[in-house]
Order: sequence, then C-alpha cells, then structure tokens
Amino acid sequence: MSRKNLWLLIMSLVYVSAGINHFLNPAFYLKIMPWYLPYPLELIYISGVCEVLLGLGVLPLTTRKISSLLIIAMLLLFLVLHVQMLIDTSSAGGFLFWIAVLRLPLQVVLIRWAWLVYKTYNKPFHFKKPVYH
Repeated sequence: MSRKNLWLLIMSLVYVSAGINHFLNPAFYLKIMPWYLPYPLELIYISGVCEVLLGLGVLPLTTRKISSLLIIAMLLLFLVLHVQMLIDTSSAGGFLFWIAVLRLPLQVVLIRWAWLVYKTYNKPFHFKKPVYH
C-alpha cells in the first residue's frame, strides 16, 4: 500500500470512528453542544452520519474531492462549536476545558489534511497485491 493510500485509509477510519462514536456516546456530545442550538440530540446523530459518509467518501476517487471539501466545511462549522465549548468551560477548567483547548489547533491540522487530499490525492485508492517470489 502506498503512503498516500495509507493516509487516506487513516483519514477514513478517523471520520468513520468519530461518526460512530456519536451514536455510541451521545451523552458526551450533549454536554458540549451549545445551548442555543435546537434539537441537540438530533444534530449529534446527523453529524455522526455526516462523518461516517464523508469518511467513506474520501476512499473512492469519484467522491474524494467533494468529500474532502465537505469535510473542510464540516470542520469549519464544528469550529464554532469548539470555540463555544472553550468559552463555556474556561471558568471551570478541568478535562472538558483542556479538550477544547486542544481541539482548536487540531481543527487546523484536520482542515489542512482534508485540503491536501483535495489538492493532491488524485489516484484511485487500492491495495497492491503482494508479489511472492
């Protein structure tokens, strides 16, 4: 497997795993949802579905570009949530505050990664058959 294919597979697994976690652990996400958003549980499930679909969408060449752009859009939207989480947890400190602090630079890294996929990963994803001698 090429290095680019490995990074695509890792990206896919990151988003698919994160999306599935929305269904396995919605209580965690409810704690960090901004108070002003309606239907928080439904939004958690919708975002989980989006993460799974976009994570799978980066694998086929035919959907890779649109999926990586939609991942960027999703991450920018989530940035608003992470800033609100930082504001909400700043006075108490603790575990959620430090998650919020770490998520902001992580968002930048994830956006850059999706942009690189959009710009440079233009070959089909495939596993190379092993050559036996």
